[in-house]
Amino acid sequence: MEIINISHLQKNCNAILEKVNHSDESVLICRKGKFLAKIVPLSFSEKKSWLGCMAGTGRIIGDIISPAENISAWEVLKQ
Repeated sequence: MEIINISHLQKNCNAILEKVNHSDESVLICRKGKFLAKIVPLSFSEKKSWLGCMAGTGRIIGDIISPAENISAWEVLKQ
């Protein structure tokens, strides 16, 4: 990852954006040693969270409303 001063970005904005787009590398922009922004190419993707990664992959097979056991098995547990 390249670090560029903001004054250099102002002078060479088009060239830097083309470089980022073609090299798939990010560029950090700083001013007086403090980071201001990060330029990333559109093809760049951050790591996705694992939360929700299985959404839409499950299937319901059969009846999920009626009891799994017959009613006589429940009668035994009442005693």
